[in-house]
Amino acid sequence: MQTRTATVKQDSVILPEHGSKNENRRPVVAIIGGGVSGAGVAYHLAQLAVDDAPVIIVFEPRAELGKGLAYDTPDPTHRINVPAARMSLLPDHPEDFVEWIARQNAVADDSDALRTDGALFPRRSVFGAYVASALSPLVQAGIIKHQRVVVGAIRREGGAWQIIDTQGGQTSADYLVIATSHPAPSAPRALSGLAGHPRFVADSTSPTALDVVRPDDRVLIVGNGLTAADVVASLSRKGHHGPITSISRRGLRSRGHAPAPQEPFGDFEAAPAHSATVLLRHVRQAIAEAKAAGVTWHAVIDQVRGHGHEIWRNLPIAERCRIVRHVRPFWDVHRFRIAPQVEAAIDQAIASGRMEVLAASLGKVDRNGDVIEVDLKLRHGPSIERSFDAVVVTTGPSHGGILESQAWLADLRDKSHLQLDPTGLGISCSERSEAIDADGRADPSLLISGPLARGTFGELMGLPQITEHAVFVARELAGKTKATTR
Repeated sequence: MQTRTATVKQDSVILPEHGSKNENRRPVVAIIGGGVSGAGVAYHLAQLAVDDAPVIIVFEPRAELGKGLAYDTPDPTHRINVPAARMSLLPDHPEDFVEWIARQNAVADDSDALRTDGALFPRRSVFGAYVASALSPLVQAGIIKHQRVVVGAIRREGGAWQIIDTQGGQTSADYLVIATSHPAPSAPRALSGLAGHPRFVADSTSPTALDVVRPDDRVLIVGNGLTAADVVASLSRKGHHGPITSISRRGLRSRGHAPAPQEPFGDFEAAPAHSATVLLRHVRQAIAEAKAAGVTWHAVIDQVRGHGHEIWRNLPIAERCRIVRHVRPFWDVHRFRIAPQVEAAIDQAIASGRMEVLAASLGKVDRNGDVIEVDLKLRHGPSIERSFDAVVVTTGPSHGGILESQAWLADLRDKSHLQLDPTGLGISCSERSEAIDADGRADPSLLISGPLARGTFGELMGLPQITEHAVFVARELAGKTKATTR
């Protein structure tokens, strides 16, 4: 088949005009975001469409594809929170990452990576290097085109998507995949008066965000999840020895892993629940049965995760929203477990009296020079007043604000191409991962990949589910592009 490839010219991708008489031209797939979600789609699409490969273009300003925000971290205390044996770009080959580590001798200088039970928890940067190594040959061969630019605007013109980057380049695409990273945390309103304070860290995910914290500072961490755990570990590595107070509404900490590997336990697909109440009853019953069989709750939650899509699709929207409102905090701390090395750092800080974890919310917040006076409203007790030198926000991604997080997303919403999912977890899409517009119609040319699709697919935050979804989206695109070239 005669084909025409995209040619990169400075900052623009010059492609055949839409409506050209060349019916055999290759369709163009543009992917916005080159973290695991976007890079995974590109990788698997390249594998699936070898004979009739579309032009695959990934917009990602980082130097390498596959790392994204999560795995492009130089901090050695940041570790994967899932054992390496369950981390793979290839869902059908779960040992691929472990085998790559062995070939590369990637943890030779990291004696803390291996747990006593044999589970491996390497640094996050190691996984980033693994994914990048899979994408690099495809980029070098021109099978995947890496556009190292920031997207500034996207328009729909003449049946095609026009992507304009901030350097003035323009790319025309037949299919558009939104695979952007999580939106930044949204600081609680009570902290609005701290804008401009030298030690107010509104987004701790920036590589140098914690550099402003001095060794003896009194630190308030707002949030108790995995990001808060990373902050504590990072501060310890930097030599911080001042007191730390970590708060969340319920005071729940991320749980650790099971003492030994276990197979998933329970069945949540045979008789799917149609309400949040029934689902919780099933989960509690399975945990009781697991305990009687000498299995910990971890195995039950793993099974819920594995059956997550089927569970979610059987729940009405109203029940999904109930789960998000009332159950999500408990799910998050049991599902998203903490790496044992990071857990040890937190346990040590608590045992030494340097750190306290409170079930509390923010009351009045005042500045007294550079000292931050905070009224903490305890969940089970009176309010207490504390003084801090630094405040770090770790409340997690503001998924409800995703469509305001970037100008081009807001513009697509304003032009009715996108809308927020009813659960508030991301962008509304169909069971085929096609974006649903303001009129409720699915757009076959606009797809959502990764965590931003979890309002429809349920569990899409863990790496195993992200890579599975990347394969799903790649298959959808392979079918669409193959039909286009017929």
